[in-house]
Amino acid sequence: MTIQLKEELKTLDQKHFLHPTTSIEQQQTQGPAAIFTEGNGIYLKDIEGNIYIDGMSSLWNVNIGHGRKEIAEVAKEQISTLAFSSCFASFSNEPAIRLSTKIASLTPGDLNTVFFTSGGSESNDTAIKLARHYWLLKGQPARQKIISRTHSYHGVAMGATNATGLQAFRDFTNSHAPDFHYVYSESARNLRETIEALGPETVAAFISEPVQGAGGVNIPQKDYFKEVRKICDEYGILFIADEVITGFGRTGKFFGMEHYGVVPDMMSFAKGVSSGYVQLGGVAISEKLHQDLCELSKGTLMHGYTYSGHALACQVGLKNIEIIERENLVENAEKMGNALLEGFRALQEKYSFIGRVRTLGLLGAIELVKSRETGELFESPLSPIFVQETMKRGLILRTVTYDQDTVVFSPPLILSKVELDEMLRILDETFEHIRKTIVEKQ
Repeated sequence: MTIQLKEELKTLDQKHFLHPTTSIEQQQTQGPAAIFTEGNGIYLKDIEGNIYIDGMSSLWNVNIGHGRKEIAEVAKEQISTLAFSSCFASFSNEPAIRLSTKIASLTPGDLNTVFFTSGGSESNDTAIKLARHYWLLKGQPARQKIISRTHSYHGVAMGATNATGLQAFRDFTNSHAPDFHYVYSESARNLRETIEALGPETVAAFISEPVQGAGGVNIPQKDYFKEVRKICDEYGILFIADEVITGFGRTGKFFGMEHYGVVPDMMSFAKGVSSGYVQLGGVAISEKLHQDLCELSKGTLMHGYTYSGHALACQVGLKNIEIIERENLVENAEKMGNALLEGFRALQEKYSFIGRVRTLGLLGAIELVKSRETGELFESPLSPIFVQETMKRGLILRTVTYDQDTVVFSPPLILSKVELDEMLRILDETFEHIRKTIVEKQ
């Protein structure tokens, strides 16, 4: 029966389901890589009964782990009373009010006002639009340009796509939006040079992830963001922190920017705010920006999504944050992240084709290189083969091969030492397999 059901679902999947960020050719020839039926803690179970460690928290987002009954219970109660009501035209609901207040209490500095969305792409589109709208209100309409970093990822809505510093996502379509510019990901000096070249009076905002996720888990130099904040203040440019991946405990602090002692003007969030149990995101804006919007706006704020302030989503977000705080998951992310780094370094000593390794909380990366001394890569990337082999052994990971050969990690924040040791065991076994079957034959 299971085999029949799997084949039925595979056929229907190939015919009717166009998957996001997926090789269409692979889906059409091989069908789904897995059809998941159940989640429990850090584990996922597929239709054949195979169990996997979800080493990516699915898409960097299932922070509290799978199958939390508390979330199901609060969702059922909220659906039974008020699943949704519009927040347009100043209508409101208690979960949206409570969640915006809670987030304001957690965000650094004076980021005290929240605009809700349904996810990260919408959040970054919103931040970009609010930045440009702000300068219109301030009587500086020439401030239209948005600057982001190479290797950045900000989503796939039109504005977010054009802010993304990974060329492949922009090449997906033509007729790119104007006024988006990119600076070297590790150079604050290049940001200053670019602002000067564009003309400071034409730049609306700079947007950056505290740690670049899809670009390879790239952790900035210690003082990078302090210099960025200084430059933005000097030229009167808004600074947007994209905390979609790094927010809600992922890096060992509630928000990634806390590592650098910097407060942005806007902070976009999603993913960990609900741990993926419902679609939810938003933008937190500073007290100054909010006051200016209130004082300078005439008429209606002509931006909003049907599900902005969705009552069910906000109630789930509140319960999710309660679990993160009650179970000390931010502290656990820091502790397990340090242990993960120790494990990476032990593997690095054992296998010569492991290059740089890094973690910040439970965000991590391992680079695969032909030569550790020169950083030379293998002619064919190893990381896609590596993640296929870890999946065979029960561990789901993700690869980054844009201009590197990197395996990235983002396990749920509930990760225990026993579970971490099992992850490291699978990694060791897989590296040994790669060494014998590929590396030694080259």
